[in-house]
Amino acid sequence: MIVGLTGGIGSGKSTVARAFAELGVPWVDADDVAREIVAPGEPALEAIYKRHGNAVTNADGSLNRAALREIIFNHPEERNWLESVTHPRVRQRLLEHLERLSQQGAPYELLVSPLLFESGQQTLVDTTVVVDIPESLQLSRTLARDGVSEQQVHAILGAQMPRSERLARADEVIRNHRDQTYMREQVAALDARWRQAASLTDT
Repeated sequence: MIVGLTGGIGSGKSTVARAFAELGVPWVDADDVAREIVAPGEPALEAIYKRHGNAVTNADGSLNRAALREIIFNHPEERNWLESVTHPRVRQRLLEHLERLSQQGAPYELLVSPLLFESGQQTLVDTTVVVDIPESLQLSRTLARDGVSEQQVHAILGAQMPRSERLARADEVIRNHRDQTYMREQVAALDARWRQAASLTDT
């Protein structure tokens, strides 16, 4: 079984994924894969350079992610173009990672993706979990963590699916607005349920 784990910026997806990992659940992060496919030598990076040139190039030839982020949030049509280049490649690479994870023998695995619904990646999973916090907490956590401007955080929030829609699409919800103990209790309950479901499927 593949579980899709998503949530808005600052919701704590990676923290929740690590809590599952401590219980022996392997996971792949779509953000990590998105970085893989724009590494030097990758076709997606060549396409980005061809479109934007030195404006998004670091001195060492790597992608200047901050410069690209500035472009796509100021020009929505550029975000659409970038997604058309990167999303199919991310999807294919995710499938490869998930196939490798499935060989580890765990009862289930996680696909962690901030754009699980927006990118159509929910079709790769059997069930979905949304990590949820209030938008005011998203804002304060992201400002404290990422060192970005409030304007940029609002732009990111605006580019993501509205919280109400994300929750409506979720099969399960982990509320992450309190302490770690509260979050881990929810993770443990879901883990126990999915392990039981996997054991019944095996029999």
